[in-house]
Formats: sequence, structure tokens, C-alpha cells
Amino acid sequence: MAFCAKCGNKMEDGLKFCPSCGASVAGKSTAPVKAAAQTEELQADPDDAERNKGMAIIAYILFFVPILTGDHKKSPFVMYHTNQGTILFIASVAVMTVSSILIVLIIGMVLMPLCAIASLVFFIIGIINVVNGRMKPLPLIGKYTIIK
Repeated sequence: MAFCAKCGNKMEDGLKFCPSCGASVAGKSTAPVKAAAQTEELQADPDDAERNKGMAIIAYILFFVPILTGDHKKSPFVMYHTNQGTILFIASVAVMTVSSILIVLIIGMVLMPLCAIASLVFFIIGIINVVNGRMKPLPLIGKYTIIK
């Protein structure tokens, strides 16, 4: 059993990319290390990124489509962006719910449009990252991993 040099997660021998973070293995296996916060851009395989841009974009629009089709397991690029899209969806729903509750206190009337704009900006940043073939985390929320 090998461990990813980038995130420290266990992976099967013979894999070219870590199934958790998408980092290239390049034949290296390391001892387990504590997973660091995912705040830096990971290197995407250019061929993988080019072949799977469409599904990675869909991951931001309808995060569950790559999960239902199984494409997130076939491509580290799609897995990474499916995770980012899922986190964006969960964060948006949570913040909008809190804003809806706070609308009684008038704060929600100001907070709700700001949260909607922030969600839209994160959505655009994610799509731009996909189009550019990058695996760069979204600001504030991109360091979390849900889909492994």
C-alpha cells in the first residue's frame, strides 16, 4: 500500500494519480504524512484536463452528474472539480439558509444578496480554473475534501 506524497492518503499500488487529491504519483510512494490543508494549486495532467473539461464544468453546474456517471472516479481532474462544485453547493445552501433565518433581523436582507454574489463569483472562478486546466482551490472553501 502506497501513500500520496501530496495529501498523505492511502492509495493502491500502480496508480498514476492520487484518487483523493489528483496529485501525480510518478512512481513515488512515501510514508504516511498528515494531510495538509489544500490551499495550493495541484498539477493537473494536461491530457486528462483537456479530455475532461466538459464534465469538470458540469461539476460546478450540477455537481452530482459526474458522481452519477462515475466520471469522478475515472479522472483526477473531474474528481477535484466535482469536490469543489459539491463544496460550493453545500456552502451556498448553508449560507443562504442562515441568511433566510436572519431576514427577520434585517441583516438577512443585506447578507442574502452578498452571499448570492459571492456564490456566483466562486462559480465563475471554478469554471475559469477548469477552462485553464488548473486544479486550484476556490477561495475560503476550496481547502475541504468531501469526495474521495
